[in-house]
Order: sequence, then C-alpha cells, then structure tokens
Amino acid sequence: MSIIAWVVLGLIAGILAKWLYPGPNRSGLLATIALGIVGALVGGFLGQMVGLGTVSALNIRSILLAAGGAVLVIWISRRLRR
Repeated sequence: MSIIAWVVLGLIAGILAKWLYPGPNRSGLLATIALGIVGALVGGFLGQMVGLGTVSALNIRSILLAAGGAVLVIWISRRLRR
C-alpha cells in the first residue's frame, strides 16, 4: 500500500475506533491518523494470527481490522493511564 492509502486507512479507522469506543477524546487529526495506522498494524498482526487476513489494501476487511486494532490500542492506553 502507498503512504497515501495508509493515511486514508488510518483516518477512517481512527475515526471509526473513536466512535466505537467513546470517552474523553481531545486528540486532533494527526493523532487520529496515527491511532488508525497503529491500529492497522495491531489489527493486521492479530488478524493474521487468527486467520482473518492482513491489512493489505484499502477495503472493508482492512478497515475493520484496523478499527478493531485501534479500539484495542485505545483500551490498552486508557488502562495504562489509570
């Protein structure tokens, strides 16, 4: 995937993850993109381990894996902050 595709995927997944896991959100656009990209890495790794596939293109499965990974990242970061 190109860098532009990663940014678009990160933005979509970050917004979706913030919507799915509500709470105090004071992050901006770049933090949302970074959250989505990290979520794509986490979701792709975990998806490959359980047989769901990887984040390989800008499609629905990749967006859902990335959003799931981003939700997991949000959950872990909130647990560590407490």
